[in-house]
Amino acid sequence: MIKKLIGAVAFMFACAGAYAAEGGYPLETAPNRVNDVAALQNGAKLFVNYCLNCHSASSMRYNKLQDIGLTDEQIKENLLFTGEKVGDLMHVAMTPQDAKKWFGTTPPDLSVIARAKSVNAGPTGADYIYTYLRTFYRDTARATGWNNLVFPNVGMPHVLWELQGPRELTTVAMHEVSGGGWERVTTTYDSQGYAQVKTEPVANFHGHATLEAKFKALDPAKVASYDNDVADLTAFLSWMAEPQQLFRKQLGVWVLLFLGLFLLVAWRLNASYWKHVR
Repeated sequence: MIKKLIGAVAFMFACAGAYAAEGGYPLETAPNRVNDVAALQNGAKLFVNYCLNCHSASSMRYNKLQDIGLTDEQIKENLLFTGEKVGDLMHVAMTPQDAKKWFGTTPPDLSVIARAKSVNAGPTGADYIYTYLRTFYRDTARATGWNNLVFPNVGMPHVLWELQGPRELTTVAMHEVSGGGWERVTTTYDSQGYAQVKTEPVANFHGHATLEAKFKALDPAKVASYDNDVADLTAFLSWMAEPQQLFRKQLGVWVLLFLGLFLLVAWRLNASYWKHVR
């Protein structure tokens, strides 16, 4: 039994490591703002204004936003623009056929995207969303004009680009060439998405394939404000994936305390019961 348990734990960590290697780009840790009401409200505003045009949240109703401190009147005035009712689900008007025609695929429903992207003993879904939304860059080779480090060749354009401002990107990739040997490829994307590529052979290299990326913000203040908004949006998506998670965690603490107290009582009762038998 112990061997099986150890094997299961080892397999779990192996899966987490495989996921990290497959992703290619390291995920950053997202700020934990799930219990920050102001952040959740700002995230809800960003979600409705920017994400809900293409992505639905069919498991969430507008009136559920009352749980993050919004009243029905605030929801009507600030989040409902096309005749929806407060009790409606968060659907989009775009049909799957139009979505596939315009983007090449149907945008996923975001109701539980934070849970879908999480990995046991690995990065959370919030980490994935936070890093993904901060690693878009201009790329004229793509039909949308945008690309992404976390999800290369993604069909989604950077809908929040006006909030982030212009940036440049430099990537340095070390990879093995056919026939043996290694080369270093340095690619620089300017703020308009035009790329300059420089290739250099590397002799006597004994490492492994790597990819390094560095962004240069042309408006640092705007990027800092954008990062804050992305943290709020990530927090809202995490909350939406499980609105009861805070209550679940609070209840879990009390359950563990009860079990600990019960264990102490059971231990002493067991000792009292068997002391005369021995």
